[in-house]
Amino acid sequence: MVYPIKSLLLALGLAFVSNSILAADPVRVATTTSTYNSGLLDYLLPEFEKETGLRVQVLSVGTGQALRLGQDGDVDLVITHAPEAEEAFVELGHGVDPRGLMYNDYILVGPRPDRLNLYEAEGILDALEKIHRRNAPFISRGDDSGTYNKEKELWERSGLKPNFSRYQAVGQGMGRVLIMSNELQAYTLADRGTWLAMQSRLKMQIVYEGGIDLANPYQVILVNPARHTSLNHQEAKKLRDWLVSPRGQSLINNFTIEGEQLFFGDAE
Repeated sequence: MVYPIKSLLLALGLAFVSNSILAADPVRVATTTSTYNSGLLDYLLPEFEKETGLRVQVLSVGTGQALRLGQDGDVDLVITHAPEAEEAFVELGHGVDPRGLMYNDYILVGPRPDRLNLYEAEGILDALEKIHRRNAPFISRGDDSGTYNKEKELWERSGLKPNFSRYQAVGQGMGRVLIMSNELQAYTLADRGTWLAMQSRLKMQIVYEGGIDLANPYQVILVNPARHTSLNHQEAKKLRDWLVSPRGQSLINNFTIEGEQLFFGDAE
């Protein structure tokens, strides 16, 4: 009778461990709509969960809101793409140990055909000047996202204010803005990842791309555990370390849609 008792205790012990893992608090991640809309996280996170037994809960919001969630201690980790806002987030003590994660780029998309011939523009600032001068329809996210911050930066550098009558700031995520731009045959600034994920459903085209002005780097930042004692910090660190590891970086590089790579691993 000794062996059955041992077997029973072993089974109970395994069940306890299994239930403890399942009951563990998930790692809470606030991330931009671009990483979610593109399908990247749906591709990455099941692999992480399978390999570690940890669970991840994702909140997909604009970069500004993601950083505010981190500031308030409502998430354990943020993945964002607004370098100046991220620098301030860390300098103010809300985040710790930022790491470069990946990059892609922004693109200017618009109707087919492109009556402004923006592919002939001398740069993205020249393209925006043509849109402004011709009062062409332009849909802006207007939502404190990394994409909207980039757009504001570009308008400021152009010396122009986006106050022309056919400019609309709609306060929506990237996917919704692309749908609206498609319906209105308008121009918009988009991240390439979301564009590639949605382009087959849109009657639009890339009208301008390329150049350092349109670079779009992403960082992964841990929320400061000294500010919020309830954080799931150690598990969040495991997720961060996995994302910047050769395994995570390889998966990021291998993520494609219709054979086209959406993001490029950039961990140092």
